[in-house]
Amino acid sequence: MKLRELLGYSDVTIQCHDNPDADSIGSGYALYVFFREKGKNTKLVYSGSSKLSKPNLTILVKELNIPLVYEENIKASGLLITVDCQYGAGNVSKAEADHVAIIDHHKQEIFDIPLTEIRDYLGSCSTLVWQMLEEEGFDVSGRRDVATALYYGLMCDTNNFAETKHPADRDMQEALPYDPILIRRLRNSNLTMTDLEIAGIALLRNSYNEAYRYTVIKTQPCDPNILGFISDLAIQVDSIDVCVVYNESQSGIKYSVRSCVREVMASELAEYISGELGSGGGHEDKAGGFISRTEFNRQYPGINTDEYLMSQLTKYFGSFRVIDYESFEPDMSSMERYREKLLINGYIKSTDVFGKGTPVIVRSLKCDMDDLVSDDDLYFIIDCTGEVSPITREKFERGYEAFDEPFELETQYFPHIRNKATGQNVNLRPYSRKCLLKNESYVYAKQLTETVKLFTKWDRDTYMHGKPGDYLIISEDDPSDIFVITKDMFDILYEK
Repeated sequence: MKLRELLGYSDVTIQCHDNPDADSIGSGYALYVFFREKGKNTKLVYSGSSKLSKPNLTILVKELNIPLVYEENIKASGLLITVDCQYGAGNVSKAEADHVAIIDHHKQEIFDIPLTEIRDYLGSCSTLVWQMLEEEGFDVSGRRDVATALYYGLMCDTNNFAETKHPADRDMQEALPYDPILIRRLRNSNLTMTDLEIAGIALLRNSYNEAYRYTVIKTQPCDPNILGFISDLAIQVDSIDVCVVYNESQSGIKYSVRSCVREVMASELAEYISGELGSGGGHEDKAGGFISRTEFNRQYPGINTDEYLMSQLTKYFGSFRVIDYESFEPDMSSMERYREKLLINGYIKSTDVFGKGTPVIVRSLKCDMDDLVSDDDLYFIIDCTGEVSPITREKFERGYEAFDEPFELETQYFPHIRNKATGQNVNLRPYSRKCLLKNESYVYAKQLTETVKLFTKWDRDTYMHGKPGDYLIISEDDPSDIFVITKDMFDILYEK
């Protein structure tokens, strides 16, 4: 669904979920400004059993002049848009409305509303609204109030950006010209005395596993940022390597994850915990997620959340093997030789984008590659899935034929490159050109029978994650070039 499809209505009511948080308010306000500037009669409302009272949110609304109105019984003429929630779901009062649209980033639970835009892979609804506004050519950078509201929405919904789980979240975070003074004030107005009491009580009780050095902590219902606050304290304990802090609400289970060991990326663990019950993601050391109450009760009747989390964590720690390319000695006799198919890929010379010596981050849908410096010797290959691999100039020129034709690829997210010194973020699409393997290239491959965490020569801090059924690959002409790909991609890229 595009926002332009909703412009046929003269009256637009935007409804945040009950007890709205910063993400619901920020994304709702951005939509409010968009429709007002399109000449629509627009309202921004919320309902529920209580009015807005948290100090940070009341400051946000006041300082940005957000026209958020509480209505006990909402009656919407024209079009009703529920934002950061789904019409008819348990976390939003059902308003009277003839026409309804849904804009949300949570797992879909309402399926009978045709006008729906749900992107549950995003960390915030603010990111989703930012993307939709960008698609309409709406210049958010020219509206500091809107930029600040969206920035704070993402900040709060991802625990100070620790739980961003999609490259688009990070793109918005870096792009918005927010008000730093207001954000600093909001950051320092986030806790109440009640929040401190909740944190103190939670830290008194925890479920600890000595063998795997993890702990699980339950809190009373609270703002999601309190989960991160407690996690940051718990992970500083010398006997704790991994911690999960959670609370429960009517709609589901919100949790925060911390890790201080490189063998456990918090983002991957957060995704493992949610499984098919919700979503999870973030960074190597900080992450979080959400589990749908409906799905949890359906798949795990009779089990409490603490039991589920302890069980998932114990299974996780017993489920993988760590491989480091420096010490790995593969049994080549157990691997088979395959030829790389002649497929059109994309390539970029790093210095075509940023000057030599520039520290850069290359961002793809799968990950950020952080330990890179632009150089005449550094090229990037983009495969047919949109994933990026660094390659030396010598290896590229020896192995690939380059064409002066644009490399086109339909993907959820085309790779970007960011200047670490200036923060400039550049889409690589305009710089990408086609390339094709010159000669036959061979690898040795073996299908995995267990979960593997592989530390490659290209990234010593984060691992590639391989699941049973995926393939471990070793380059024939460079045995130190070891990597993992999925079975589907293996079938696309290689043949006997």
